[in-house]
Amino acid sequence: MSEQSWWVPASVDENVPSAARIYDYLLGGGHNFHADREIAERFKTALPGAPEIARLNRAFLHRAVLFMIEQGIRQFLDIGSGIPTVGNVHEIAQRAAPAARVVYVDREPVAVNHSQLMLGANEYATAIQQDLREPDGIMEHPDVRGLLDFDQPLGLLMVGVFHFIAPEYQPRELLARYRQRLAPRSFLALSHFTADSRPAEMAAMVEVMKKSADPIYPRGHEEFESFFDGFELVSPGVVPTADWRPTRPYDIDGPEREQIYAGVGRKS
Repeated sequence: MSEQSWWVPASVDENVPSAARIYDYLLGGGHNFHADREIAERFKTALPGAPEIARLNRAFLHRAVLFMIEQGIRQFLDIGSGIPTVGNVHEIAQRAAPAARVVYVDREPVAVNHSQLMLGANEYATAIQQDLREPDGIMEHPDVRGLLDFDQPLGLLMVGVFHFIAPEYQPRELLARYRQRLAPRSFLALSHFTADSRPAEMAAMVEVMKKSADPIYPRGHEEFESFFDGFELVSPGVVPTADWRPTRPYDIDGPEREQIYAGVGRKS
């Protein structure tokens, strides 16, 4: 039975699970299909604590944005932004700095469509449909150029998305293309699945995700840290999401805290 609704573009195939909608389901959202929920439940079996892992990753995003605001950043490019949920980047940033500008980027039509509907008349935020593997397509997009000034410091957010980039796309070189376009004093926030702590469970999760539109490629601490080449890592460096400048004790409890590495770097 079709689940097509007002928030679903006609081109979307609801039978093909996507990472954005699986993540939405794990976070308790309602913008997902049966196929997404089926994969998400397998995900939860393969990797116990998956909803908590998703929550910790989202919490890292929130803290990273606030940190950048404290450092004077007033414009953000959120690539792989996913389906909007409570506490989006523009809400966090504009609550602290009302004129902060935010561009959301995702290749998932549902994520972009719902983002555009949610933003409505917000003159300081927009959403576009583009693939992060094509930096020029993103950074030269007229909606991006109309809102962001690449001659000024910017917060580049790629949270929970680079583990979907296959090795043949050379993630380090891909990130270097973004870095070259950023002004000095810009920041980069990244988070990434790892198999360092629970390799068997992560291997099972990788098998599950092969059945989706977004296979996953966990990476170790050393390789992930190399993604920050050209940036100065902000203390505490590359750590599990829950350990990146936690704001409450609850954020550092539980085995789920070790499944995703996170870090923030500053371009000199």
